[in-house]
Amino acid sequence: MKKILLILAALALWQNWDRLERWLKPPQAGNAGGEVVLYATSWRGYCAKTRELFAADGIAYREVDIEKDSAGRARHQALGGRGVPLIDMRGRIIHGYDQRAIRAAY
Repeated sequence: MKKILLILAALALWQNWDRLERWLKPPQAGNAGGEVVLYATSWRGYCAKTRELFAADGIAYREVDIEKDSAGRARHQALGGRGVPLIDMRGRIIHGYDQRAIRAAY
């Protein structure tokens, strides 16, 4: 019984190693004090809503299309990106379209 539990624990660790690694070593926000970066795609609705919110609030930002920019995709993944939009607000990472979090971070 103990062997089975050990095997199951090892399997669970192996399957979730990327999450565990991000928890042990969180990504460094290389943008602290810098610009606002929007990691997005051209077709995602929430990315469009984020662009509209930035325009309405007059927030200057740089957009990185993760489907067209391989370096941008790598940075997106390094920041824990599981989807889009992912927003780097001067070092504070916001996953998804969250109007309150975006306005609070700016």
